[in-house]
Amino acid sequence: ARHADRADAFSAGFRARRLAGRTHEVDDFLFTYYPHKPSLLRRWHPGAGVVLADAAGDERAAWRWYVADDERAPGGVRVDAAGYLEARGSTASFIERILGRTAARPGRFSCFGLHEWAMVYGVGPGEQRHERLPLRLGSAATDEVVETHKLACTHIDAFRFFTPEAVPRNALAPTRETQPDLEQPGCLHAGMDVYKWATKLGPLVPGELLLDAFELARDIRSLDMRASPYDVSGLGLEAVRIEEPAGKARYAAEQRGFAERSNSLRARILDELAHARRAAAAGL
Repeated sequence: ARHADRADAFSAGFRARRLAGRTHEVDDFLFTYYPHKPSLLRRWHPGAGVVLADAAGDERAAWRWYVADDERAPGGVRVDAAGYLEARGSTASFIERILGRTAARPGRFSCFGLHEWAMVYGVGPGEQRHERLPLRLGSAATDEVVETHKLACTHIDAFRFFTPEAVPRNALAPTRETQPDLEQPGCLHAGMDVYKWATKLGPLVPGELLLDAFELARDIRSLDMRASPYDVSGLGLEAVRIEEPAGKARYAAEQRGFAERSNSLRARILDELAHARRAAAAGL
């Protein structure tokens, strides 16, 4: 119940707005960009190797990747770690690889969130991605910020939304193939994606860890938009003016905090994967 209550608190605004036919450019993002529904977020999993006694009559007994285990506990139900890893071993291995490599690299803290600015570089009024939000500085001044700064985005899922005019201005050309070689813990998108990787591992990730990853992604998304070229004052948010020295310092400070939190979560997910492999080897 505690897990469901926490998950419901995270999704309450999104669910209410959806019923009312309204949207929120910041708070809805995690439910629209990542394909993980609120109903799945509220599902608690114990992780691999845990047998839940007297659970045969529970709803979870019919969930995918759960099996009965009366040998270890009466009415026992557990995650089928062996079955999951047999079916999705390549996904698990990729996630291990990208999380481990990302955590092992030093963070970069000088990009200042310019990826959002590069996504509107050279576009006309009203043509930006978030058309309901005006540009805080206007089109010409926004373009000038891009032109007077160095773009050094390392994340393919930010870079792929750059305007054609902004692409050659980036110091790197990230691709899906080079993703494990470029991602680093200072990247806001890589930090949000810790939540994505947790969802892809399904029941191998305990409920608390999944919600901790969601909470980090939610906090990162706020900075992502506060430091963007959009005027988010109408959403009750204060801009981080990365075009100014004080704004750069504030952005980098928050970025460092997110890097620490994301690496802690990466380590926890890697530990759970290692635990799942041991459980699978033991026939669990």
